[in-house]
Amino acid sequence: MVILNTDFAEAVAVLDERDKVVGVSSTMTGYNRFFPELSTKTDVGGWSTPDIEAILATNPDTVCVYASWPNTEKLDDNMPDDINIVRLDCYKAETQREEMIKLGYLLNKRDRVGDYIDWHDEYVDVINDKVSKILDDNKTRVFIDGGGGNTVGRRAYSTGTGMHDLCVCAGGVNIAEGYIEKYADVETEWVLEQNPDVIVGLSFKGGYETDDNNLMKEHYDEIIALPGFWNVAAVQSGDVHIMSNGFAFAPHYPAALATMAKWLYPETFADLNPEEIHQEYIDTFFGIDFDVSEQGVFEYPQQGS
Repeated sequence: MVILNTDFAEAVAVLDERDKVVGVSSTMTGYNRFFPELSTKTDVGGWSTPDIEAILATNPDTVCVYASWPNTEKLDDNMPDDINIVRLDCYKAETQREEMIKLGYLLNKRDRVGDYIDWHDEYVDVINDKVSKILDDNKTRVFIDGGGGNTVGRRAYSTGTGMHDLCVCAGGVNIAEGYIEKYADVETEWVLEQNPDVIVGLSFKGGYETDDNNLMKEHYDEIIALPGFWNVAAVQSGDVHIMSNGFAFAPHYPAALATMAKWLYPETFADLNPEEIHQEYIDTFFGIDFDVSEQGVFEYPQQGS
């Protein structure tokens, strides 16, 4: 296999099929901690702009990519007919379970994927059950912030994004739903008018490969210092949180979902321990020497700080 989708690569690792991988996207070559074996595989270019010659040089049977990227013109049309193209996102909370089952069948790892599904359902079902009992009028209203906008205000996430799915599965109401689609710029004045209960910033600066939380702290500090934001309910109550992109998605997402649920409903999910869930995943399915309480940066501020 050649894998361009990092989240897909994590799913393959969960199913203990790392030895089948012969090439990876450029992004993965820098993930030495999380993918100690896969990061050494042949670099075949960007996840959305692959090097076709480099892919073919690895002599793969299969190329694994996101559902929509790269498009068929960039990949499929340039591949021989005997090379399979498998398109799975492996990063959306709403489809992760189904996609893992499909991949388990494709790789003939049904027992292994069954163990993963048992782990997944143990935590996700608890969250779903408690969320189902929250009345719509009592649900927490959330603004998902992606940093400064390209043209105006702030970058926001809405329907069609993994962050939106995570928010909804945790029982939140994304204030951007119906105002924008996917991700787009919104005016800071609009955020002020909406007065969200919780603000969740998505950062690309944390994850498994760093122990430095300064860049995620900068995102946090930027949000709370925005003009007028001292009047926003989320800022006044201390409910501004930053989540690492490297933590929010992929097969380990039940840990991120538990984190989001505790942010939105701390009393309802007081007994949930996202850090323990995360560590259990690493120890049970990933087999790397990694202590999530001591290594990596997954949220800011950290729970309890």
